[in-house]
Amino acid sequence: MKKTLLTLAIGSVMAAGVQAAPIAEEIIQESFYPYEKGVPTVDAVKSGMVINASNVDSVKEHLDPAMYQFIKNGDYEMKVGETTDFRLHQSYVDATRKYSGDSALGDKVGEISGSVAGRPFPQEPSMDDPRAGEKLAWNYKYGYNWGDSAAIYPFYWKYRDMNSGKVERTVKFNFHFLNYTHRTQEEPFPEITPNPSNLFRAIYVQVLEPYDVKNTQLLIQRYEDDLKRDNAYLYLGFQRRVRRLSTGQTTDAFLGSDIMIEDFEGYNGRISDMNWTYKGTKYILSPMYNHNDMDLDTETHKDDEGYQVVKFGGKGGCFPEITWQLRKTYVVESDPVDPNHPISKRVHYMDAQTFIIPRNITYDRKGDMWKSWTIGQAHPDHHLPVNKGKGVAVDDSFSMIDIQANHCTTGQFKGIVDGSLTPASKMTVQNLRASGR
Repeated sequence: MKKTLLTLAIGSVMAAGVQAAPIAEEIIQESFYPYEKGVPTVDAVKSGMVINASNVDSVKEHLDPAMYQFIKNGDYEMKVGETTDFRLHQSYVDATRKYSGDSALGDKVGEISGSVAGRPFPQEPSMDDPRAGEKLAWNYKYGYNWGDSAAIYPFYWKYRDMNSGKVERTVKFNFHFLNYTHRTQEEPFPEITPNPSNLFRAIYVQVLEPYDVKNTQLLIQRYEDDLKRDNAYLYLGFQRRVRRLSTGQTTDAFLGSDIMIEDFEGYNGRISDMNWTYKGTKYILSPMYNHNDMDLDTETHKDDEGYQVVKFGGKGGCFPEITWQLRKTYVVESDPVDPNHPISKRVHYMDAQTFIIPRNITYDRKGDMWKSWTIGQAHPDHHLPVNKGKGVAVDDSFSMIDIQANHCTTGQFKGIVDGSLTPASKMTVQNLRASGR
């Protein structure tokens, strides 16, 4: 009897030890609902205004440096919309309550423990915390971008000469995203099993057009252990074989575009590949909007269901014709650990509510501004009917501008938050071979 009671007591202590420490509700509220008590108000920035070269100096502190310069040069006029609430799915918020109290950084950059699902570090960052930038990077990595799985189906990239406006090339893709772990909304959760390689996430890309690159496929498999290098595979249709990509190839121009594989989604690499520095919190104009309320492209890429993509304009057709809203933003710098990396740093403008990265500026090895990355984010309730209620900020348009070369690559696409489009079987090398036949 005494032995039984002792066993139960020890079991109770052990059970208590594995339960997450509680996160204060005010921390959850501030992290996920920053506009609950009102949206940011700035005298110089009003919904409905158009920011152009004549008035851009009055709002300079609410623009990132690249966007300020584009507007100052007359390359683009920015339309301001209302700041809106991009609430993430309740399951992700609940998972944060349940698990994040046990999240902790390890001794090395890229090491983390206790993070099962949800936002690992919902606490407000502090300039006094030397690892605040790293924590924000983990919040991005384990964020709810695309939910547990989704597809961009189809996805049009246009390569443009910024001076002439000529579209040099159009490439049509399908993109697929799948989280193996840290799942909260789509069963199974928190992880897909079996998962013998202990993968965290995978991205699969297939080229549909034009003919010379048709059926080129890319597969990226990212491990749960951030210190392990990703598996990246490329299937070349004309060679009909799979080859493994070296680490350096993820920083090459992907299919001749202005984009690196490492640029995908704002940052597509390991936490451990960068040094992360939190530079402060600002109210920044971000490309977030209601897709169905925009002036959409009625001339190209309209599908059988009547869906229309975002229109592009400005200099060279390199800028999305959308509204921008004033939002709480964390400014984070990442500089590569590898001294041979082609960039010196990126400045990420992370949305404080969703932890997507709608704006990035990339600097070359000399420290000069090189590329400007815009990822337009659409509210799921004002997009495709299938996305309503999914609690995902839907990637909806993009523009990567090579400032030095006066060239850009733009993206128009149809994002679908539907797990049935991305089964785990699609995220395998075997699928590359089978789909390439």
